[in-house]
Amino acid sequence: MSTQPPTYVVDDPETALKYAIQHYEGGRPQIVEGFIELTRPQRAHDTAADRIRDQIAPVVAELGCVSGSGDLDLPGSSNWYIPDLAVAPRALAKGATALLPDQTLLIVEITSDPDGDAVRVAKRRRYAEYGAPLYLLVDRQEKSCTLFSEPGDLGYATSDGPHAFGTPLHLPAPFDLDLDTSEF
Repeated sequence: MSTQPPTYVVDDPETALKYAIQHYEGGRPQIVEGFIELTRPQRAHDTAADRIRDQIAPVVAELGCVSGSGDLDLPGSSNWYIPDLAVAPRALAKGATALLPDQTLLIVEITSDPDGDAVRVAKRRRYAEYGAPLYLLVDRQEKSCTLFSEPGDLGYATSDGPHAFGTPLHLPAPFDLDLDTSEF
């Protein structure tokens, strides 16, 4: 006797695609401008994320927030991102399948060789469009950091950088701290 797999009916392809990647058991896929890619950070990549997380941890705790690499949904598009680090209010993150970029306080993306252009261009544009207030780009190929702020439909109105690794980078309120970039 064979058992039939459960049927799954969905009204639109965006929902079906996002459902499929959330239930994929071979890694952590994300969708960037319609392309599915598995996130496979390298050790240097993880080290940079850890350095940032360690530096902002006291402020994150004071603000009642959490930091991690959880899923971000961009409704109305075929995008589903897994940033290297996102800071969001604990109450919003608790039990959420995914957050929206405008629910975060800070999003950090760290480039890897294969995804550099997606992070530099596509994700920056989409994070601004979806209202992420602060977007920190750590570009390991260019050995620089740039902080983007003041999001809008046409992109970020303000950028601070690029700054060479080793140059302190100020994170504005609510963080109000200088990020040490020397170990990225």
